[in-house]
Amino acid sequence: MAAEKLRDLSSPIDVPLLDATVAAFYGTGSKQERSAADSILRDLQNNPDMWLQVMHILQNTQNLNTKFFALQVLEGVIKYRWNALPAEQRDGMKNFISDIIVQLSSNEASFRTERLYVNKLNIILVQILKHEWPARWRSFIPDLVAAAKTSETICENCMAILKLLSEEVFDFSRGEMTQQKIKELKQSLNSEFQLIHELCLYVLSASQRAELIRATLSTLHAFLSWIPLGYIFESPLLETLLKFFPVPAYRNLTLQCLTEVASLQFGNFYDVQYVKMYGILMGQLQTILPPNTNIPEAYAHGNSEEQAFIQNLALFFTSFFKVHIRILESTQENITTLLLGLEYLISISYVDDTEVFKVCLDYWNSLVSELFEPHRSLDNPAATANLMGLQVSSMLPGMVDGHGSQLLQRRQLYAGPMSKLRMLMICRMAKPEEVLIVEDENGNIVRETLKDNDVLVQYKIMRETLIYLAHLDHDDTEKQMLRKLSKQLSGEDWTWNNLNTLCWAIGSISGSMIEEQVGENEPFVSELLSGLPITIADLEPHQIHSFYESVAHMIQAESDSQKRDEFLQRLMELPNQKWMEIIGQAHQNVDFLKDQDVIRTVLNILQTNTSVASSLGTFFLPQITMIFLDMLNVYRMYSELISKSILEGGPYASKTSYVKLLRSVKRETLKLIETFLDKAEDQPQIGKQFVPPMMDPVLGDYARNAPDARESEVLSLFATIVNKYKATMIEDVPRIFEAVFQCTLEMITKNFEDYPEHRLKFFSLLRAIATHCFPALICLSSQQLKLVMDSIMWAFRHTERNIAETGLNLLLEMLKKFQGSEFCNQFYRTYFLTTENEIFAVLTDTFHKPGFKLHVLVLQHLFCLLETGVLTEPLWDVATSPQSYPSNAVFVLEYTIKLLSASFPNMTTAEVTQFVNGLFESTNDLSTFKTHIRDFLIQSKEFSAQDNKDLYAEEAAAQRERERQRMLSIPGLIAPIELQDEMVDS
Repeated sequence: MAAEKLRDLSSPIDVPLLDATVAAFYGTGSKQERSAADSILRDLQNNPDMWLQVMHILQNTQNLNTKFFALQVLEGVIKYRWNALPAEQRDGMKNFISDIIVQLSSNEASFRTERLYVNKLNIILVQILKHEWPARWRSFIPDLVAAAKTSETICENCMAILKLLSEEVFDFSRGEMTQQKIKELKQSLNSEFQLIHELCLYVLSASQRAELIRATLSTLHAFLSWIPLGYIFESPLLETLLKFFPVPAYRNLTLQCLTEVASLQFGNFYDVQYVKMYGILMGQLQTILPPNTNIPEAYAHGNSEEQAFIQNLALFFTSFFKVHIRILESTQENITTLLLGLEYLISISYVDDTEVFKVCLDYWNSLVSELFEPHRSLDNPAATANLMGLQVSSMLPGMVDGHGSQLLQRRQLYAGPMSKLRMLMICRMAKPEEVLIVEDENGNIVRETLKDNDVLVQYKIMRETLIYLAHLDHDDTEKQMLRKLSKQLSGEDWTWNNLNTLCWAIGSISGSMIEEQVGENEPFVSELLSGLPITIADLEPHQIHSFYESVAHMIQAESDSQKRDEFLQRLMELPNQKWMEIIGQAHQNVDFLKDQDVIRTVLNILQTNTSVASSLGTFFLPQITMIFLDMLNVYRMYSELISKSILEGGPYASKTSYVKLLRSVKRETLKLIETFLDKAEDQPQIGKQFVPPMMDPVLGDYARNAPDARESEVLSLFATIVNKYKATMIEDVPRIFEAVFQCTLEMITKNFEDYPEHRLKFFSLLRAIATHCFPALICLSSQQLKLVMDSIMWAFRHTERNIAETGLNLLLEMLKKFQGSEFCNQFYRTYFLTTENEIFAVLTDTFHKPGFKLHVLVLQHLFCLLETGVLTEPLWDVATSPQSYPSNAVFVLEYTIKLLSASFPNMTTAEVTQFVNGLFESTNDLSTFKTHIRDFLIQSKEFSAQDNKDLYAEEAAAQRERERQRMLSIPGLIAPIELQDEMVDS
């Protein structure tokens, strides 16, 4: 096989045979043949001497597939082996690629016919540049510009290379190059941009060649986002671009360039130029697209170029207004063109294209937020009242002039567009998340949420926008919605879609308006309780639970403890009455509890209690005290029934409907107790009252049961108890360990799949014990502690993100606790190197990228530990390694270099040593330490071709939390149900 012969470098490859082989592989070849070709390709990419064969192939084949095969080989060599090549080989390769590019692009015919091949060669050249430029190829930009001036086709290709280079450095570099390399390339491009700038201006002013002008505009578009602003505003560039805008052939590319300029910001230094640019463009636009044009209709019937123009126009307006809208508010002339631009944008927002609408929506959200925030921050309550849409002109002393007056004038300026925007939001409101009511495997009716991510994201942005608009003017919002509703009722504007969007719009602003209860004779909660049996008569069980939870929220708000207890007693009267009947019957005949209808009733009563407990917290104490002991007896009995069924019926018995129903009661019992203890205030007497009676019925039952009958909720319940009552649980930890530790480990360490709920909850319990009852862990034997540490390391190697994260958090807790204990030396002598090995293993494994933040924290802890002086004994084995190290830090540094050198054979010892030294130098600066590790992962090539967003997850999470806090500060932005769900989750 010809491809196999590529491995033999002793003679040039038989190119015709290779042509046939590649055609078979990538044309009509089978899946196995293609897989074999890919395998050979990877082998060849790892051979640094392959470039000589590549040169031979490229010089002797006309087959495009074969050329691409050879270039893929070459790309692999550049990516993985470049720095290991001798200088003469690197020079030979870059000269060879440059020569082919010049040869093909200097001739019009070859440049057009071989365009795909030339484009691939350009990409290869830019990959070389990322290694060689600027340090080892300082003349690249001058050479390129000089070559561009020799021929218009060469110039066109030079523009393509420059565009690729800009994109690689400024757009695609994150996660593929180290921070230092990115910085170096950006500085080089900036310092040499004058030559590129002069070349672009020369082409645009002198060339008549359409392809070259388009290539130049495309290259400029890639450069405009980062070049120094002087090149734009202090040269003829902007004026030149505006001359090209009316020309149909260049209109879209020119508008893209102007959009990049519009998105730049540099204080108010170039405000005059921005106003001039906007004014000229608006004048040209009214000729190209008259203001009275029905843009949605024109878009629907337009060709691809015309549709792209509307899309680009949306991007221009939104980019310009986001940064420069304030400078257009200064004079009446500018205000006129500003309002005209907003009219265009509103019209574009009705275009039936999701991507166009997303662009517009993003800006509308930004604008209404900007208009709303200053009003909200005004200290004057009258301004706030006016903001809410109330007529309070008599309440505005002090706001006739000054800052408040300016804000109100600005709001008035945008009143017209905002009114039209409200109608737009109402007409185009996206669908919120759907909720289906379904029956689960136990026969319970539950709420199931279906999510369409794209539509749901759009709905959330539109909802936020409409809430801002409602706050800015409630009257207009109400009028627009009522007008739309009346048209639905009259049939004038009726369609199902219009009705749906109106309903979604009305529902979206729930919570944004202030409501009063009017004309109450007694507290509303009392009215509800008086008519309770009638109110719930026609409700399904899941609806009754939601109702009880809501009423309990009202009871919780009652400050009078006597009234509160009375309300609770009235609320629970019906379920308590049924509960007492069942317990009374069970006392006479215990088999009564085995009836399936009775079991369902017991489950329903417990679910009602859980709903109320979640709202009342500590105030639920009288109710749970009354049913607690009977509830534990029922728990014990049902557990024995389950064990007996599984013992007699085998493993499949656990899947029968009867056993599932019994287990539902057990789980709900545990959930009720956990909910109450979690929500109750931290009162030690509550723990003393409820924890001891559970030790045998719950913990003992868990230990005695068959694995399939053990409830994972037992683990989460005791994790909650330990987190709640902290050090007071130290004496109980041995009992907890005895009941759950060994038997649970046997369940979860056989593989990574079985008992997923037990896995996560087991490590949550361990973490609670390590955090609050650490002295109990010190009392473990060395074999037991090894079991704990092994299980932790097993956890963070898990591919399930939640389990791995819990394991890493637990590891950090253990490391910190042992650091401060008398067993510090003993513990770290046993586990320091093992922990370092395991963390580096998962850190450099792309399956565990989400744990990056915690991996970094563990490594930082280990390296910081070496500098604190806490470790007073050697970490190396003195018996097997008689050589003495001056310190543990020196030993670990040498050990880590050996470890990573063995793990990454593609990296030189010097590169690994530089990385490890960098770790020790930055241990006290977490940000630098983290960046250093990120750069190493990228440099190691393990992560370079991956999606590396998880390496930046911590920064993204911080941004999300800032956004959440902002939303919490504005009524209605976070719906009440979302807040409630957050409380339940926490």
